[in-house]
Amino acid sequence: MTGLLLRDAEIGGRLRADVRVAGGRVAEIGAGLTRAPGERDIGCGGGALLPGLCDHHLHLHALAARSRSVSCGPPEVTGPRELARVLREAPADEHGWVRGVGYAESVAGDLDAAALDRLEPRRPVRVQHRSGALWTLNTAALTAAGITAGAGGGEDHPGVERDEEGAPTGRLWRADGWLRSRLPPTGPLPLDEVARALTGYGITAVTDATPDLDAEALAAFDRAVRRGTLPQRLHLLGVPLEGTGPSPAPHPRVTAGPYKIVIADSGLPSLDDLTARIEAAHRSGRPVAVHCVTREALILLLVALERAGHLPGDRVEHAALVPAEVIEDLAGRGLRVVTQPGFLTDRGDDYLRDVPAADHPDLYRCASLLDAGVGVALSSDAPYGPLDPWRVMDAAVTRRTRSGMVAGEAERVGPRAALRAYLAPPEDPGGPVRRVRVGAPADLVLLHAPLDEALRRPDAALVRSVVIEGRVLSP
Repeated sequence: MTGLLLRDAEIGGRLRADVRVAGGRVAEIGAGLTRAPGERDIGCGGGALLPGLCDHHLHLHALAARSRSVSCGPPEVTGPRELARVLREAPADEHGWVRGVGYAESVAGDLDAAALDRLEPRRPVRVQHRSGALWTLNTAALTAAGITAGAGGGEDHPGVERDEEGAPTGRLWRADGWLRSRLPPTGPLPLDEVARALTGYGITAVTDATPDLDAEALAAFDRAVRRGTLPQRLHLLGVPLEGTGPSPAPHPRVTAGPYKIVIADSGLPSLDDLTARIEAAHRSGRPVAVHCVTREALILLLVALERAGHLPGDRVEHAALVPAEVIEDLAGRGLRVVTQPGFLTDRGDDYLRDVPAADHPDLYRCASLLDAGVGVALSSDAPYGPLDPWRVMDAAVTRRTRSGMVAGEAERVGPRAALRAYLAPPEDPGGPVRRVRVGAPADLVLLHAPLDEALRRPDAALVRSVVIEGRVLSP
């Protein structure tokens, strides 16, 4: 087969036409196009043909690792007895370690090494908080990783929490890379399963938001794209500032994006340090993508940007709490917001219980940002949030929690606005949406139904076929 003819597709929610794909691009759009020799012919029956979706913030290698982990949080695990059973029965990896993910304090309170020892003392166990910011290790794991009372100096990490006597508590804050260097070597996991899941959802481009990617991770990404293991276009926020791309000769579908900076929830940086990091990124020609979950982090970022100056493409990641009084400031500075209303579905009941009622309107804002002219992109933050973009779109529209409560009714958006927030290109989240037009890359998703019908109940089951670079990857 040398090409593709998509017959009777709905384009732009209105026009029904045939679409010819050749050379990895949309070559022709018209009525009654004749199938050329060697072309694959797909009858669309009026189903919507869209540009492929882009998840503007996720973590690919963490997604791959999740498949080899045991869930330690809601809804699968809701109490200490269940957690003890899950850890006791969990299969260990080839080195004898147990890896748990998704933990929330509602299960068994604040974990530390002693608490984990009571649940599973025999094997080395590490459990990740559902935020992704915290690992908790039991005593066996601390010993195996060489994290002891005597550790310190240049070998220690500022995220290693210690008690008054200098002994590790088992809690490690934002120390993923450092911890990985002390674990038995495994290397990045294959991305084929993750890629299949992305394709099944209609996602043809992703932005990996993992900060401070090392050479091994960058090389693994490049190999996955070159070999076709990861067919999606890949935009990377964690490329070090000293490099201009993920490799000396990056694959054309792998690009370096804004420079990721994390304002940690567990400890704010100084204003001078944050300003200096932003200035360094801007000097290198890179905008910044800044992790801001708390109100304090967002305000600190705005002050730092006032001092450091702005670069087109500067963006805020998460924006979990946005005070009303800073919305106009975000718009005036031209900042993009990449947010995850899918968390409202997964954790909204916890937010409504634990976050002060006065702050509920500030949670994962969408409508008020769009109304003010802020560019808003939706994303999953998977594996920490739901990967399914149709669930995320539905969450942006309904803002319903698991129990059926509504978290911030005023922030609801219409279904088309939610879809548009997945259709901007990776390099311009919240910007103009991509269209099915002649000359555009043939990264497409075909739905079973016309767009209006599909958006009444967003569901991944609507995805019929996915085309990436002109190749049909799902039937």
